Amino acid sequence: MTHTNPLIEHLQWRYATKAMDPSQSVPADVVERILEATRLAPTSSGLQPYEIVMVTSQAVRERIKPIAWNQAQITDGSHLLVFAAWDNYTAERINHMFDLTNTVRGFKNEGWENYRQMLLSSYPQRDAEVNFQHAARQAYIGLSAALMAAAFEGVDSTPMEGFDPKALDDILGLRARGLRSVAIMPLGYRLADKDWLVNLPKVRRPRSEFVTEV
Repeated sequence: MTHTNPLIEHLQWRYATKAMDPSQSVPADVVERILEATRLAPTSSGLQPYEIVMVTSQAVRERIKPIAWNQAQITDGSHLLVFAAWDNYTAERINHMFDLTNTVRGFKNEGWENYRQMLLSSYPQRDAEVNFQHAARQAYIGLSAALMAAAFEGVDSTPMEGFDPKALDDILGLRARGLRSVAIMPLGYRLADKDWLVNLPKVRRPRSEFVTEV
Protein backbone atom coordinates (compact mmCIF):
# COMPACT_ATOMS: atom_id res chain seq x y z
CA MET A 1 0.00 0.00 0.00
CA THR A 2 1.49 3.35 -1.03
CA HIS A 3 0.78 6.62 0.73
CA THR A 4 1.21 10.02 -0.88
CA ASN A 5 -0.52 11.94 1.90
CA PRO A 6 1.75 14.80 3.10
CA LEU A 7 1.34 13.89 6.79
CA ILE A 8 2.26 10.24 6.13
CA GLU A 9 5.25 11.35 4.05
CA HIS A 10 6.50 13.51 6.92
CA LEU A 11 6.00 10.66 9.40
CA GLN A 12 8.00 8.39 7.09
CA TRP A 13 10.73 11.05 7.08
CA ARG A 14 10.92 11.47 10.87
CA TYR A 15 13.03 9.30 13.12
CA ALA A 16 14.44 9.61 16.63
CA THR A 17 17.26 11.93 15.66
CA LYS A 18 20.54 11.15 17.41
CA ALA A 19 22.74 13.94 16.04
CA MET A 20 21.46 17.51 15.84
CA ASP A 21 23.18 20.52 14.29
CA PRO A 22 24.02 22.96 17.10
CA SER A 23 24.42 25.79 14.57
CA GLN A 24 20.80 25.61 13.46
CA SER A 25 17.94 26.98 15.53
CA VAL A 26 14.28 26.18 14.95
CA PRO A 27 12.50 29.46 14.07
CA ALA A 28 10.20 30.87 16.76
CA ASP A 29 7.08 30.77 14.57
CA VAL A 30 7.66 27.09 13.79
CA VAL A 31 8.11 26.27 17.48
CA GLU A 32 4.88 28.15 18.26
CA ARG A 33 2.96 26.02 15.74
CA ILE A 34 4.34 22.85 17.35
CA LEU A 35 3.33 24.13 20.80
CA GLU A 36 -0.13 25.08 19.53
CA ALA A 37 -0.67 21.62 18.04
CA THR A 38 0.26 20.19 21.43
CA ARG A 39 -2.08 22.59 23.24
CA LEU A 40 -4.92 21.43 20.98
CA ALA A 41 -4.33 17.74 21.75
CA PRO A 42 -7.19 15.91 23.48
CA THR A 43 -7.05 14.97 27.16
CA SER A 44 -9.30 12.98 29.47
CA SER A 45 -12.34 15.08 30.49
CA GLY A 46 -10.62 18.05 28.82
CA LEU A 47 -8.63 18.67 32.00
CA GLN A 48 -5.30 19.21 30.23
CA PRO A 49 -3.46 17.97 33.33
CA TYR A 50 0.07 18.79 32.19
CA GLU A 51 2.19 21.72 31.13
CA ILE A 52 5.16 22.20 28.84
CA VAL A 53 8.33 23.84 30.06
CA MET A 54 10.31 25.04 27.03
CA VAL A 55 14.00 25.25 27.84
CA THR A 56 16.10 27.35 25.46
CA SER A 57 18.75 28.43 27.98
CA GLN A 58 21.99 26.71 27.03
CA ALA A 59 23.18 26.83 30.64
CA VAL A 60 20.07 25.05 31.92
CA ARG A 61 20.27 22.43 29.16
CA GLU A 62 23.92 21.84 30.07
CA ARG A 63 22.72 21.05 33.61
CA ILE A 64 20.02 18.71 32.31
CA LYS A 65 22.31 16.75 29.97
CA PRO A 66 24.23 14.79 32.68
CA ILE A 67 21.01 13.62 34.33
CA ALA A 68 19.73 12.45 30.92
CA TRP A 69 22.43 9.94 29.99
CA ASN A 70 24.48 12.74 28.39
CA GLN A 71 22.30 12.64 25.29
CA ALA A 72 23.78 15.24 22.94
CA GLN A 73 20.45 16.33 21.42
CA ILE A 74 19.58 18.06 24.71
CA THR A 75 22.27 20.68 24.12
CA ASP A 76 22.71 20.42 20.32
CA GLY A 77 19.02 21.05 19.58
CA SER A 78 17.74 24.58 19.97
CA HIS A 79 14.71 23.87 22.17
CA LEU A 80 13.99 21.28 24.84
CA LEU A 81 10.33 20.59 25.58
CA VAL A 82 9.68 19.15 29.03
CA PHE A 83 6.27 17.53 29.50
CA ALA A 84 5.34 17.95 33.16
CA ALA A 85 2.15 16.38 34.53
CA TRP A 86 0.10 17.50 37.50
CA ASP A 87 1.28 15.74 40.65
CA ASN A 88 -2.36 15.30 41.72
CA TYR A 89 -5.94 16.16 40.82
CA THR A 90 -7.31 18.76 43.22
CA ALA A 91 -10.75 20.33 43.43
CA GLU A 92 -9.14 23.67 42.54
CA ARG A 93 -7.58 22.31 39.35
CA ILE A 94 -10.75 20.52 38.27
CA ASN A 95 -12.94 23.54 38.97
CA HIS A 96 -10.56 25.84 37.10
CA MET A 97 -10.96 23.84 33.88
CA PHE A 98 -14.74 23.51 34.23
CA ASP A 99 -15.07 27.23 34.98
CA LEU A 100 -12.84 28.04 31.99
CA THR A 101 -15.09 25.94 29.76
CA ASN A 102 -18.18 27.79 30.98
CA THR A 103 -16.49 31.15 30.45
CA VAL A 104 -15.33 30.33 26.92
CA ARG A 105 -18.67 28.84 25.87
CA GLY A 106 -20.70 31.48 27.62
CA PHE A 107 -23.23 29.19 29.29
CA LYS A 108 -23.65 26.49 31.91
CA ASN A 109 -24.92 23.04 31.04
CA GLU A 110 -26.61 20.79 33.58
CA GLY A 111 -25.03 17.60 32.25
CA TRP A 112 -21.60 19.27 32.29
CA GLU A 113 -22.09 20.47 35.88
CA ASN A 114 -23.19 16.97 36.93
CA TYR A 115 -20.02 15.65 35.31
CA ARG A 116 -17.98 18.20 37.28
CA GLN A 117 -19.52 16.94 40.54
CA MET A 118 -18.80 13.34 39.56
CA LEU A 119 -15.10 14.14 39.04
CA LEU A 120 -14.94 16.20 42.23
CA SER A 121 -16.40 13.30 44.21
CA SER A 122 -13.86 10.79 42.87
CA TYR A 123 -10.56 12.23 41.58
CA PRO A 124 -9.31 14.28 44.57
CA GLN A 125 -10.03 11.38 46.93
CA ARG A 126 -7.77 8.99 45.03
CA ASP A 127 -4.13 8.36 45.87
CA ALA A 128 -1.90 11.14 44.51
CA GLU A 129 0.34 8.66 42.69
CA VAL A 130 -2.68 7.15 40.90
CA ASN A 131 -3.71 10.63 39.83
CA PHE A 132 -0.20 11.53 38.69
CA GLN A 133 0.03 8.36 36.57
CA HIS A 134 -3.31 9.22 34.97
CA ALA A 135 -2.12 12.76 34.24
CA ALA A 136 1.16 11.42 32.85
CA ARG A 137 -0.76 9.32 30.32
CA GLN A 138 -2.46 12.50 29.14
CA ALA A 139 0.94 14.16 28.74
CA TYR A 140 1.95 11.36 26.37
CA ILE A 141 -0.97 12.29 24.10
CA GLY A 142 0.55 15.77 23.93
CA LEU A 143 4.00 14.31 23.30
CA SER A 144 2.61 12.39 20.34
CA ALA A 145 0.95 15.52 18.96
CA ALA A 146 4.23 17.43 19.32
CA LEU A 147 6.17 14.70 17.50
CA MET A 148 3.74 14.72 14.59
CA ALA A 149 3.59 18.50 14.43
CA ALA A 150 7.39 18.72 14.42
CA ALA A 151 7.60 16.17 11.61
CA PHE A 152 4.98 18.07 9.62
CA GLU A 153 7.10 21.22 10.02
CA GLY A 154 10.26 19.39 8.89
CA VAL A 155 11.75 19.71 12.38
CA ASP A 156 13.64 16.86 13.98
CA SER A 157 12.77 15.65 17.45
CA THR A 158 13.59 12.83 19.85
CA PRO A 159 11.12 11.64 22.48
CA MET A 160 13.00 10.72 25.65
CA GLU A 161 12.24 8.98 28.91
CA GLY A 162 15.93 8.43 29.62
CA PHE A 163 16.44 10.99 32.37
CA ASP A 164 16.22 11.25 36.15
CA PRO A 165 12.78 12.82 36.76
CA LYS A 166 13.53 13.85 40.34
CA ALA A 167 16.73 15.60 39.29
CA LEU A 168 14.98 17.34 36.40
CA ASP A 169 12.16 18.41 38.72
CA ASP A 170 14.78 19.95 41.01
CA ILE A 171 16.58 21.78 38.18
CA LEU A 172 13.34 23.31 36.88
CA GLY A 173 11.63 23.79 40.26
CA LEU A 174 8.64 21.72 39.13
CA ARG A 175 7.54 20.17 42.45
CA ALA A 176 6.90 23.62 43.93
CA ARG A 177 4.48 24.18 41.03
CA GLY A 178 2.68 20.88 41.63
CA LEU A 179 4.27 19.32 38.54
CA ARG A 180 6.42 16.25 37.85
CA SER A 181 8.43 15.68 34.66
CA VAL A 182 7.22 12.81 32.47
CA ALA A 183 9.03 13.03 29.12
CA ILE A 184 11.36 15.38 27.29
CA MET A 185 11.72 16.21 23.60
CA PRO A 186 14.56 18.16 21.99
CA LEU A 187 13.77 20.04 18.77
CA GLY A 188 16.39 20.79 16.13
CA TYR A 189 17.73 19.81 12.74
CA ARG A 190 19.52 16.57 11.94
CA LEU A 191 23.26 16.48 11.35
CA ALA A 192 22.96 13.86 8.63
CA ASP A 193 26.65 13.04 8.19
CA LYS A 194 27.04 12.36 11.93
CA ASP A 195 23.91 10.27 12.48
CA TRP A 196 24.16 6.55 11.75
CA LEU A 197 20.36 6.22 11.78
CA VAL A 198 19.54 8.83 9.16
CA ASN A 199 19.56 6.67 6.02
CA LEU A 200 18.37 3.40 7.55
CA PRO A 201 14.89 2.21 6.53
CA LYS A 202 12.14 2.84 9.06
CA VAL A 203 11.15 -0.47 10.65
CA ARG A 204 7.57 -1.02 11.76
CA ARG A 205 5.50 -4.19 11.94
CA PRO A 206 3.36 -4.59 8.80
CA ARG A 207 -0.30 -3.61 8.96
CA SER A 208 -1.30 -7.28 9.03
CA GLU A 209 0.53 -7.69 12.34
CA PHE A 210 -0.52 -4.33 13.73
CA VAL A 211 -4.20 -3.88 12.89
CA THR A 212 -6.98 -6.37 13.68
CA GLU A 213 -10.33 -5.70 12.10
CA VAL A 214 -13.36 -6.95 14.00
